[in-house]
Amino acid sequence: MIQMTLSLLMLFGVNACSPSQPPAPIDIQTKSLDGLSKAYLASGCFWCVEAIYESLIGVEEVISGYAGGTTDDPTYRKVGSGKTGHAEAVEIYYDSTKISFETLIDVYYASQDPTTYGQKPDFGSAYRSIIFYQNESELRIAEDAKATVAASIDKEVVTEIKEFEVFYPAEDYHQDYEKRNPNQPYVRGVSIPRLKRFQAKMPELVRKDH
Repeated sequence: MIQMTLSLLMLFGVNACSPSQPPAPIDIQTKSLDGLSKAYLASGCFWCVEAIYESLIGVEEVISGYAGGTTDDPTYRKVGSGKTGHAEAVEIYYDSTKISFETLIDVYYASQDPTTYGQKPDFGSAYRSIIFYQNESELRIAEDAKATVAASIDKEVVTEIKEFEVFYPAEDYHQDYEKRNPNQPYVRGVSIPRLKRFQAKMPELVRKDH
């Protein structure tokens, strides 16, 4: 599988979670998210992570953005430079009566390699793995999950666990990127394969329309 992914990357000339051409303006459709719980996670390119969580039963919306840094109003270019401290992250709106924060964390670890500082082919601080907790319950769940994963593998789990502070939505053209650009080289070579690998692991959580 790794060799196949690498071959696809070479074929499409893919080397980063970045648009292959200047983005065109888009119309972002909004819907009411009142009453939903929110979670904040980072695990590589936010195009990939957004697509994974939007495929779940009980998740109503996912916003791509930036979190975990020290500067205000970060941009895609600034975050990518590694100088802001932010990581590409997602804001997940979910119905807690249908899916729990604990299950979101199970999905988190099932859909990435938590032993690498980024996710292939994207490495560095902008793509690092972070669970942002908002209360003591989420902190406990995050710490327990990390310990369980660490006990099951021989490598160090590098996922950070940080208290949530602020989330900055990314530029409009990043939202629903995989859905709107299914033939973009990175999406074809990285995002869709990553989504499919996760869905094969936990099919019981996937919405029927995905």
